[in-house]
Amino acid sequence: MSLWSRIADAISALAAGESLSEVFGRLRTRPERSVAFTIAVIALGAKMAKADGRVTRDEVSAFREVFHIPPDEEASAARVFDLARQDVAGFDAYARRIRAMFGDGDPVLSDLMVGLFYVAAADGQYHPREDEFLQEVAGIFGIDDRQFRSIRARFIPASEPDPYDVLGLDADANVEEARAAWRRLVRESHPDRMIARGLPEEAVRIAERRLIAVNRAWEEISAGHAA
Repeated sequence: MSLWSRIADAISALAAGESLSEVFGRLRTRPERSVAFTIAVIALGAKMAKADGRVTRDEVSAFREVFHIPPDEEASAARVFDLARQDVAGFDAYARRIRAMFGDGDPVLSDLMVGLFYVAAADGQYHPREDEFLQEVAGIFGIDDRQFRSIRARFIPASEPDPYDVLGLDADANVEEARAAWRRLVRESHPDRMIARGLPEEAVRIAERRLIAVNRAWEEISAGHAA
């Protein structure tokens, strides 16, 4: 059974009245974790996109960039979105089930936040209600304020992002601390590591934008110390 068919079956079970706990309880093992991750992106992404009162084509396109839908899976994908629209569960219910599935501190939770920011940034505007939504999801995931600001700085720069924020560091961190943070973030974004965390291969595309921002931040900090 294909990924999209398994996703459609899971969301169909939700629409038929099964609880999130029951459905997600069946998705704890790989490769089913990738199904749960994709369902979470669909549900949280759709609810977040509506936080500012509108869903743009850019936001839909951003989702499709991450989760490529093969032509022969269009019917299954369409069923997923139709069922997702019928689901009345609040975003917090999905967020709590995802945290329970992957556990406290699992990097997948950070990956999911990155995916949500990718969708939020797609239309070139970042609405205060989207920020409130993402902060609440981050709180449910157990992501602290420093990590949240680090992810936000990579995607939603009000101006030029602070390189220390991008690397999740205090402004007085030394160059060795910056180098260590940079190396850790690069390792976490390696495709093999992301797939090992149970993510669908398509979600690895999120890391490309993250790495650009992380590398740029390190270059800026290292150049400043070399001057």
